[in-house]
Amino acid sequence: MNVDFTKNPDGLIPAIIQDAKTKNVLMLGFMNDEALQKTKDTKKVTFFSRSKQRLWTKGEESGNFLKLVDIKVDCDKDTLLVAVNPVGPTCHTGTDTCWGEENTQAFGFLSHLEDIITSRKKNQEDEKSYVASLFRKGINKIAQKVGEEAVEMVIEAKDDNDDLFLNESADLLFHLLILLQAKGFELNDVVKVLESRHE
Repeated sequence: MNVDFTKNPDGLIPAIIQDAKTKNVLMLGFMNDEALQKTKDTKKVTFFSRSKQRLWTKGEESGNFLKLVDIKVDCDKDTLLVAVNPVGPTCHTGTDTCWGEENTQAFGFLSHLEDIITSRKKNQEDEKSYVASLFRKGINKIAQKVGEEAVEMVIEAKDDNDDLFLNESADLLFHLLILLQAKGFELNDVVKVLESRHE
């Protein structure tokens, strides 16, 4: 790994700490060459503390270590992206991140869609909402819709119309998210099962 520590007069470069699983940014610290080497050797993230003016292994007092998974250097060779498995909260204030955010798994637009489905589930009286109407009709209707969408997707998979296949796939995934919530689960619960199978 070719890292340029000479760009800053103090020999320090930023180290962005990212959860290897959730991909959330947890904190920002600074490393010099010695801190980087110790991080590699011990597999625990070590910084150069500007306030203490010494090497500082995150968690050395609290036990909330950052276990090293991977390190990447950026295109200018002067910033590190450090993937970790955090043990406990990352911030000294006790929060998951130094921005006070929860370090939860997110799936981009699918998580946004889940939030909308949750809202419709809570407001089933909304007569204009298709999702609310499915929740009003109950689990059997929702499960039936998933079955119908699955069959339609399989049919389109055997044809050559990619647009129809993708649309039916979207319909299936959408209705599966609804069914998961009807059963009291979320997409993350399915991901955890897949992860456990992968181990």
